[in-house]
Amino acid sequence: MGFRMKSESNKNVGVLIFGRKRPGFDQDWSKVVGKNALAGLKGLGLNPVGADSPVFDDPTIRTALGAIKQAECDALVILQPSIADGQFAFSLMQQWAGPIVLWATPEKPGDGKVSSCSLVGAHLFASIFRQAGHPFELVYGGGEDVAVQADLGRAISLTSAVARLGRAKVGVIGSHAPGFVDLAADAFLLRKALGIQMHSLSLPQYIERVRAVPEEMVLQDVKKTRALGLQSSEGPGSVISDETLAMSSRYYLSMLEIMKEAGLEALSLQCWPELPIVFSHWPYLAVSRLTMEGNCVSIEGDVDGAIQSLMGSYLGIGPGFLTDWLEHDRSSIFLWHPGMASLDMCHAIGSELGPTLGDHFNGAKPFVVDGQLKSDQPVTITRLWHCDNQYHMTAFEGKAIPSRRTVTGNSLLVQADDDRVTERFDNLIHAGMPHHVQLYAGRSAETFRRLARLLGLTWH
Repeated sequence: MGFRMKSESNKNVGVLIFGRKRPGFDQDWSKVVGKNALAGLKGLGLNPVGADSPVFDDPTIRTALGAIKQAECDALVILQPSIADGQFAFSLMQQWAGPIVLWATPEKPGDGKVSSCSLVGAHLFASIFRQAGHPFELVYGGGEDVAVQADLGRAISLTSAVARLGRAKVGVIGSHAPGFVDLAADAFLLRKALGIQMHSLSLPQYIERVRAVPEEMVLQDVKKTRALGLQSSEGPGSVISDETLAMSSRYYLSMLEIMKEAGLEALSLQCWPELPIVFSHWPYLAVSRLTMEGNCVSIEGDVDGAIQSLMGSYLGIGPGFLTDWLEHDRSSIFLWHPGMASLDMCHAIGSELGPTLGDHFNGAKPFVVDGQLKSDQPVTITRLWHCDNQYHMTAFEGKAIPSRRTVTGNSLLVQADDDRVTERFDNLIHAGMPHHVQLYAGRSAETFRRLARLLGLTWH
């Protein structure tokens, strides 16, 4: 996975390069690997802060970290072109609460001498961090190596995601949908385990907000919705009325307004039964549009699902698709949800398999997005959840393949990379995993495993 960051994210990254007070090792080589390292960071589109001068004692570490914090860096990278004193690991932990990226650079080839002991130094710091319970990531190799740059990008993305999660705020409108007790959120555990703040919002007040969206804004958004080119699931000649699109726009605009007003990075909506009863419309097209635009929105009051979406977004993978695990056999899983997948996860609008707009299968009210998701590509299935007063995570990979049958809403058949699906499902439900999972395009299981390790989550 290459390093990708949302455009509004802070591209400053803290970098400390340890020097030496007394002579030792090949200092000319240290300068070469340090220069290559900074070039590699800049090649990732990052601005290294704190690397202007080497650090070699507590005062220089404090000064550099002060500049790094002032620049609002979310990640800290430590380089030892020559092995440093392991005692400095404690200085770093005292002054940097988040995970740290240890970058070990290679030895100078071919001169018959040990030039740096950089990997030994990083190993020393890693052992100290682990025994002190401080999370870290390790990268090994030269800054000019493209594969190393990719590893470094992922490590920085992971540690940045942890920092951002610790400042994040997730809202829930209403509660979990009736009977879906496995989705119930725990605000205190969220804060203790992930640092996230949960903000509860009133469903009746949201209903009033939907009604109060200014008509002019609704009309403008209806034009934007029509411009997407979505047609009715009923086929050629069926016309979608402005009135029906207007209700979807009210849902969309009110959720956007709430996220902005309350400073929310993610939002979960109790979408039924009240909303389709009060408005005779479902909010799923609105959720689909919001997700397509990069917003992290979940349905049915699944707060952990919204946070899982946020994790994917912070890691540059995208918000993903929250879905039911509908059925499986030993090697495949059929995923389905009523019709709120991000439009960019569907086939092209207007194509034979492209998404259309139809009524919900259960109650015949608009709008759901009907259409299978894109197949013939690798995918990752993952889930964050809480059980036994702790947080858990799983992720595994497969390939999206053409479905054996067609259903309304959004669906996808996934061929797992192994034939352990039945066994895996049994293990996961005995670990308390809820009935929703998150689907992402691409192979990201290892990235989520590392994120779980950094956050101290139980991995399955």
